[in-house]
Amino acid sequence: MVTIAVTAERDGEPRVAVSPETVKKLTALGCLVRVQAGAGARSRFADDTLKAAGATIAGSASEALAAADILLKVRRPSPDEVKALKPGAIVASILAPYDDRAGLETLAGTGASLMAMELMPRISRAQSMDVLSSQANLAGYKAVIDAAGVFGQAIPMMMTAAGTVPAARVFIMGVGVAGLQAIATARRLGAIVSATDVRPATKEQVASLGAKFIAVEDEEFKQAQTAAGYAKPMSAEYQKKQADLVATHIKSQDIVITTALIPGRPAPKLISQAMIESMKPGSVIVDLAAERGGNTDVTKPDEEVNHKGVLIIGPTNLAGDVPVNASSLYAKNLLAFLETMIDKKDKTLKVNWDDEIVKGTLVAKDGRIVHASLQKGT
Repeated sequence: MVTIAVTAERDGEPRVAVSPETVKKLTALGCLVRVQAGAGARSRFADDTLKAAGATIAGSASEALAAADILLKVRRPSPDEVKALKPGAIVASILAPYDDRAGLETLAGTGASLMAMELMPRISRAQSMDVLSSQANLAGYKAVIDAAGVFGQAIPMMMTAAGTVPAARVFIMGVGVAGLQAIATARRLGAIVSATDVRPATKEQVASLGAKFIAVEDEEFKQAQTAAGYAKPMSAEYQKKQADLVATHIKSQDIVITTALIPGRPAPKLISQAMIESMKPGSVIVDLAAERGGNTDVTKPDEEVNHKGVLIIGPTNLAGDVPVNASSLYAKNLLAFLETMIDKKDKTLKVNWDDEIVKGTLVAKDGRIVHASLQKGT
């Protein structure tokens, strides 16, 4: 029998790595799921609900972890947590592998097989396992809702006997999963929406959601996307032309949502201090790249900065602000991932280490860091 441990998250993280639905399905696969008491409370998954789905509720983290084959977490676990597992156990979480290298090496030294869910290959059969997409989708939604909440004006146009209330103008910078959901949410609220991205494939997506596309569409723009679907770093010349276009456009915007973030790199600066100062007092910027330095010159992680009347918000865990949905989706991502490793007939752990999905997410194994992107000198 495969034993799966789930412990409470640290550092104020409200999400959890299982849901009643995934506990039920993991149990059906023959797994013993041990969940630390209270681990799901902030996602409204009560111990009794998880127990009814088939989980064993452990009184402490150490009880949940004892000799388990797999540890499921949202954030990177501590070395002590991993040491309590069976030797060579699997750890699946959002590991933030490019942060705190020393801490990662310590974790690798435990001998566990560390799998970073955010490194999931962007291939068709891994779509159901893509945690970046599932969490970014919620972050894009919440960014618009939060911006609307502090904007202090109505979002949709309203026709009244006393006069017309104009629709708010919302500008989305970066049209990945978060950006697309931000566009859709702003449109649902009745805003006039525009969006920009350096990837040419996004132009049609933006138009399909009823928003206006803003970009310098030159030859460099036509080649500005990697095979994995990420934006390529652009030349200084292109950045200057794009910045000039954005500077002109942003002056008339009421709400701006920035989402430009490339894994493992500092966030690109999209909005200068001068651009912010050109915006109308009362305008709002929500910077979803705050965790990596932000897309504006004045963003501060997890703070609200009022810069000459413009409010810049720098959340680092917007998905965590809707933990019920975020945990449910994240738990399903993990379930789909684990289903590739569990033999349904023998109900045993059977990992194909040559599987593209496993190789893509495997950060460390047998005491050393193995992922190509983490080798020193790369």
